[in-house]
Amino acid sequence: MKQDNSVLYIMTGGPGAGKTTLLDELNRNGLETVPEEGRKIIKEQIDSGNDGLPWLNKELFAELMFAESVKSYLKISHMPNTKPVFFDRGILDTLGYMRLENIPIPKSMEAKAREMVYHNNVFILPPWKEIYENDQERKQTFEKAILTFECMKDIYQEYGYNLIEVPKAAVGNRARFVLDMISQNN
Repeated sequence: MKQDNSVLYIMTGGPGAGKTTLLDELNRNGLETVPEEGRKIIKEQIDSGNDGLPWLNKELFAELMFAESVKSYLKISHMPNTKPVFFDRGILDTLGYMRLENIPIPKSMEAKAREMVYHNNVFILPPWKEIYENDQERKQTFEKAILTFECMKDIYQEYGYNLIEVPKAAVGNRARFVLDMISQNN
């Protein structure tokens, strides 16, 4: 059974803006969430000694991220679920990353991104210096996080999505904001 894409929501923005923390909170409230593919890929590439990493081989990293994002989308979109599902980044995030890193985007990826759609409202989290941290998988500077945010904003708007900026607030308040926005649109 094909999923109604009107329940597939994206959380996007630059790194370190609180997306994963917000998704964890939504999950604790009984909602389904799909983890970010990028962190998983980075961990797998480090563990296996491969170079598909954003600081070693950006093109390979983008290809891996795109393939995993498509796989996650297909898996979730074919599940018979009528409740909201929240993705930590979507297929377009890979295209945004490629644009940010000046990697040519193949027409096949652009076509796939237009074919595999999510809910029209996309939640975007703005850069937030006070909570930004680097770790083993996140090596970008805060300035690069700001550029990533702007790039994600541009790519989602170019593909016709409506961006809803999630305010900087305690995680519980952010979760309530998201849930209120969803209930207003139903």
